[in-house]
Amino acid sequence: MTGSDPYAALGVRRRINAAGALTRLGGAVMAPEVVEAMAAASRASVDIGELQDAASRRIAQATGAEAGMVTTGAAAALTLAAAASIARWDVAKMAALPHADAFPRDILVPRTQRTGYAHALAASGARLVDIGHNDRGTGAGVRGLEAWEIETALSPSVVAVFFSANATSLADLPTAVSVCKAHGIPLIVDAAAQLPPKENLRRFIAMGADLVAFSGGKALGGPQASGFLTGRRDLIASALLQQLDMDVAPDTWTPPKLVDRANLRGVPHHGIGRGFKAGKEEIVGLLTALDRFLEADDAAANAALQTRLEAIAASLNGFDVALVPAAKTGRVPVLEIAVRDALTISARLQKGDPPVHLSERHAARGVLTLDPQVLLPEHDAPLAAALRAGLQSV
Repeated sequence: MTGSDPYAALGVRRRINAAGALTRLGGAVMAPEVVEAMAAASRASVDIGELQDAASRRIAQATGAEAGMVTTGAAAALTLAAAASIARWDVAKMAALPHADAFPRDILVPRTQRTGYAHALAASGARLVDIGHNDRGTGAGVRGLEAWEIETALSPSVVAVFFSANATSLADLPTAVSVCKAHGIPLIVDAAAQLPPKENLRRFIAMGADLVAFSGGKALGGPQASGFLTGRRDLIASALLQQLDMDVAPDTWTPPKLVDRANLRGVPHHGIGRGFKAGKEEIVGLLTALDRFLEADDAAANAALQTRLEAIAASLNGFDVALVPAAKTGRVPVLEIAVRDALTISARLQKGDPPVHLSERHAARGVLTLDPQVLLPEHDAPLAAALRAGLQSV
C-alpha cells in the first residue's frame, strides 16, 4: 500500500475526535518526534530484555518506583500484574497459567472498584473475589471501602488486592494500602486514564501501591498499543519474564538485569504474556512520549485548549454549552453540551460527513462532552459547523 493517505487507500474515513483519547478511535495522535523515534528504532536489532532494562530505569525515574516495563497497553499491564502476583519467581506457576486451580490465585476486588477492565486480571487465571459494599456508588449511602472489609476476605489463597483509581475512589486508596502493607499483599492499581496531571505518575507509588498500570496511547501521546507497569522490582521482574520471548537455550541465556537468576529454579518457558509482546518500536516510542509528557507545560497546554474551546463555544451561541476548566475536571478543560436526547444526537453526528465523535460519558444525564485532548486544531471549525447543524435539528 502506497500513497500519503493510507486510510483513503483502505476506504476508511477519517473522523473528528472530540471524545478524548479513546482506544476505539485510535487513541492519541502521536507527535512527529515519537513517530521518528519509532522509525529509527525499527532499523536495528536489539536484545529486548536489555531494552526493557533501559525502559525500567527511565520509568522508575518518572514514577519513583523501583522498576517498570513497557507493555502493550494498560489492560495487558493488568494481566501481567496479576500473573506476577500469582507466580512471583515460581517458574512452574508461570508455566501453568492461566490454569491456576492448584495454587493461590484470588485477587480481591472491592465492589466500588469493579469495572469491565477487571476481565484483564481474570485473563491471567486469577479468581476475582468481590468484597465490600458500593453504597456510595449506588447512592444508597455515604460509606466507601473500609479496612475490615478487606481483612475479613484475606486468606492463604489471596495473592493481591485490586484498586481502580479515579477522582471518586481515591479517598479509599489509603485504606487499601494500609491493609495490604500490614498483611504483605500486593496492591495493584489501575491508573490507565489518570494522566494528566503528570503528578499522578508518582502519586500512586508514593501512596504505597505495589504495581500501577498506565496507558501509553492516551494522554501520554505514545503508540496506541502501548502502556507501562511500574512498581516493585520483584513483581516487575516476574511480569517481564512472563512477557518475553523465552525460546532460549538455558546455557546461553542472559537474563535482563531486573531478573536475579538465583531466584529461579529453572528458565521459564513462554508465559501468559507472550501474546502481549512489546516491540522495540513501541518501547522506544513509549519512552519518547513519556519524556515529552514530563517536559510539557500543563498550564500552558490547558490554557491553549481553553482558548480553542471558548471559540467553539462562542460559535454555538444560543445552545446550552458550558465550559468546565481543567481545575475542575482534574485533566483538561472540556465543553459540556446539554441536549434532550444525547445518544440520538451523538449517533447523528457519528453518521455525518465528516463523522464527529463526542464523549458520551454523561449522556445518561443529557450531556455530551467535547473533550479536546486529541482534537486537531484544523478540526475546530468543521467540528463547530457540524455541532451547529446537529443541534439545530433537535
